[in-house]
Amino acid sequence: MEAKAIAKTIRIAPRKVRLVVDLIRGKDVKDAFAILRNTNKRATVPVEKVLKSAIANAEHNYNMDTDKLYVKEAYVNDGPTLKRFRPRAKGRAGLILKRTSHITIVVAEK
Repeated sequence: MEAKAIAKTIRIAPRKVRLVVDLIRGKDVKDAFAILRNTNKRATVPVEKVLKSAIANAEHNYNMDTDKLYVKEAYVNDGPTLKRFRPRAKGRAGLILKRTSHITIVVAEK
C-alpha cells in the first residue's frame, strides 16, 4: 500500500529541486523532515509541503500508520516553461526560459 502527492507548476527549475529530492529518497519520514529543515535551499519549502501532503493522504485515505512510513519514490519532472524576452544590443531580444517543476512523492509503510 502506498500514497502519493503531486505539486504541479512550482516556479523553481527542476535541476535545483532534484538536488533536494535526492536527499530524502528512501529515508524514513522523520529523517526526511530533519534533512529538509537543515538544508539551506529554496526548494525545501515546496518539497516539505508535498511530503506533508503525501503523509496526510496515507493517514486519511489508506489508514496507514505514520510512524512506519518512508519515502518510497521521490522525483521531479519538467513543468511548462515560461518564455520571456530581455532587450539586448542592436535591437535584438534575448530569450529567457523560466522553468517550472512537477514534484511527486510516494510514501509507503515498512
